[in-house]
Amino acid sequence: MFDIKTIRDEPDAFDAGMARRKLAPQSDALIAIDKRRRVAQTAAQELQTRRNALSKLIGQAKSKGEDAAAEIEEVARSKDAQADAEKDAGAAGAELDTVLAALPNIPAGDVPDGADEDDNKELRRWGEPKEFGFEAKEHFDIGENLGLMDFDTASKMSGARFVILSGALARMERALSSMMLDMHAEEFGYTEVNPPALVRDNALFGTGQLPKFADDLFKTDNDYWMIPTAEVPLTNMVAGKILNESDLPRRYTAMTWCFRSEAGSAGKDTRGMIRQHQFTKVEMVSIVHPEKSDAEHARMTGIAEEVLKRLDLAFRTVVLCTGDLGFSAQKTHDIEVWLPGQNRYREISSVSNCGDFQARRMNARFRPNEGKGTRFPHTLNGSGLAVGRTLIAVLENYQREDGSVQVPEVLRPYMGGLEVIKPDA
Repeated sequence: MFDIKTIRDEPDAFDAGMARRKLAPQSDALIAIDKRRRVAQTAAQELQTRRNALSKLIGQAKSKGEDAAAEIEEVARSKDAQADAEKDAGAAGAELDTVLAALPNIPAGDVPDGADEDDNKELRRWGEPKEFGFEAKEHFDIGENLGLMDFDTASKMSGARFVILSGALARMERALSSMMLDMHAEEFGYTEVNPPALVRDNALFGTGQLPKFADDLFKTDNDYWMIPTAEVPLTNMVAGKILNESDLPRRYTAMTWCFRSEAGSAGKDTRGMIRQHQFTKVEMVSIVHPEKSDAEHARMTGIAEEVLKRLDLAFRTVVLCTGDLGFSAQKTHDIEVWLPGQNRYREISSVSNCGDFQARRMNARFRPNEGKGTRFPHTLNGSGLAVGRTLIAVLENYQREDGSVQVPEVLRPYMGGLEVIKPDA
């Protein structure tokens, strides 16, 4: 969401930002709507001022026994005219808000220009991709051969893009979540939260999923939305609030189920757990001073990378180009883990700096230590990590030729000391 005053003051810069998103110039149309709104507001205010003056004249005339019929008639007319002007101002304001709400965030200056994921820029790599003396299997073959990953039964009760994990794999998913939450809360200063998984329209508007991406979400028949990510409730914990600068940064983490309709993904990752309607994710959200958001972005990316390092999973980190950037983000780092079964890197975390874009939409502010008024903080979010995809990575990177899976050392304390998952474990 954007400040129309900034657009009026710097229309060329705003249009240049939209052009990097492959959008046509927007400032002229927005300024024209805003002008209609302001003209109508001014007219309503002038009519109110005139009516106040007339009321005084009428009172004076009556006290002197003079005729005030003309003034009384003008007051009656001005009431109708003011109501019309206020209606016009309201309509123009609503139109302006609707157009502004549909516009994506402006990319940061150091985000590379590009059309799609092929134009993303690699920042670094860590670890060596695993190689085996046998043909590496994909996670769904490993899990099904273990007897602990069941897509067929899940499909019968829920349809496609669901899975049932059981036994040691269900425990491993829980272990991964616990390990991540412990890291974030105990080592990196995040407050663990157990937030609602159902939210109202305003929460999804605040983080930018609504109104544009309603088709990607699941909605109940009594007007709740199922969260697509814990970013939504965690970021909205400061919605409508005025914090003190000393309250910043605020850092939250949560493990939640996430629900996505996967609209537009027909034919993509139809087998396995890569793209599910329901999945588990550990999320990180930071609310920070605007001058510290770049450093926080780097910090959060490093934390997500640290999870993979402790699991000894090779990965690469890329910065998304303008054509691959999410709606609310001004800059995003994707972390992609190596999957031997697919012989490629796949996304396992996105860490985004949204600047003040979300804070404006949800009216979250803070009082600076110095100066008057309030400012909008910057909000950041990142997967720390997508738990199901991390499970996939562990299965593929720790598979053994006999079909068993070695448990990474860092997870063994969370799994009762289990070292190897064997069929029907």
